[in-house]
Formats: sequence, structure tokens, C-alpha cells
Amino acid sequence: MAALSELIRQHPNTIREHLDILIYDRLVMRTHADVQRRGRPAWLYSAAPDAGSEPGSREYAALASALAGQIARTSRHPHEDAIEAGRLWGRELVRQSRTTTDQSSETATNETVPRKSAAPHSASASSDVVARREVIDLLDELGFAPSADARARVVKLHRCPLLEAAHQQPEVVCGVHLGIVRGALGEFGNDPERTEGTALQPFSEPGACRLDLLPGRGMAK
Repeated sequence: MAALSELIRQHPNTIREHLDILIYDRLVMRTHADVQRRGRPAWLYSAAPDAGSEPGSREYAALASALAGQIARTSRHPHEDAIEAGRLWGRELVRQSRTTTDQSSETATNETVPRKSAAPHSASASSDVVARREVIDLLDELGFAPSADARARVVKLHRCPLLEAAHQQPEVVCGVHLGIVRGALGEFGNDPERTEGTALQPFSEPGACRLDLLPGRGMAK
């Protein structure tokens, strides 16, 4: 820890936060050092042997980077276009999830009991709070490792499935991610005005991006 602190000139507590997230994501391993003297043994950190080796992960990231670069070069309004692309994707993700849930329910009951027609999802998500929590669950499924406050107003995204691409083309990649959130919120029945007020602040927190699902006035979108 001390060596890392000296190398990158960051406080040990900041480094520990980042390492804890990497350990949680199974990208870093932590082991005790061999005891050479009295006292508590030090922790040693090393990259996990399988980090980044999932089948197709590098190819997917490379494709995303290429597409983001193409949008950035050819679009007159890359951020806005990225948001709209993400919005369509977010709506489709919610619809696919509903279809899968309905099919699973139908298979479980084997249609032995008459089932009422599904109520509009906006009825089950009658409050914006419920809609926001639904979106947080979706972001968790997508691999963003979100953590939120009690009212699901502010969310910290501790992982980015396209981290390298986001660093290279943040305007596009982060725009798509914001669009996913807005599209999903809309599909879950969130208030349209509040949906359009959601804001994503990339790399603004230690080891995380900040997503404001209920931002204050004047906040950048």
C-alpha cells in the first residue's frame, strides 16, 4: 500500500478504496505477506490471473471502441446521438426483461390457473422511487456494480463494462449509458420531466461515476 501511495502520489485511503472495488470485481487478489517480524502481516496485492480473460470480452470492448470512434467522427452531435441510441437500447432491455419474466411465469404455472392480463408496468411502478430502483437493478445486471442512497436519488457506478472505450470516447460511451438509464426510466413509467433531468458525471467519484437520478437544479446533463 505504501509503495502504491508513493508511486502514484495518492493517499493510502484512496488507494484502498480502489483496491477494494477491484477485489470485489475479482480483478485483484489480496494475500498476507510472509511474516518476517512481529506484528500484523502486511497485505500483498496482485492482478487476478483470469482478469479480462472472459471469452469475447476484449473483442467486444474493441468493437465498442471502434463504433464509438466512428460516431464521434461522423456525427454532428455525437453526445445527443449517443443518448438517443442508448435510450432505444434501454427501452428494449426492459421489454426483453418483461418478456422473459412473463414466459418464466407461464412455464411455472403450466397454464393450470387462469392468469389475469398483465397490468401496465407503470401501475406496478406507481412511484418514481420504484422506477429508479428498477433501473438500479438493471444497471446491476449490466455489470455497473451500482450503489445508491436510501431514496435511489444518487447512484455510484463502481464498474464500467466499457471502461477503455469510455476513457477514449467519453462523450459517446457515457452518452449511451445515460441514454440507457433514460430509456429504462421511461419504460418503467418514471415522470418524463424527471427522466430527462437525469445526469451522469463520469469518473467524478473515487473509483466510480456518479449518476443523479433525481438531480438538483442547474446540474449538467
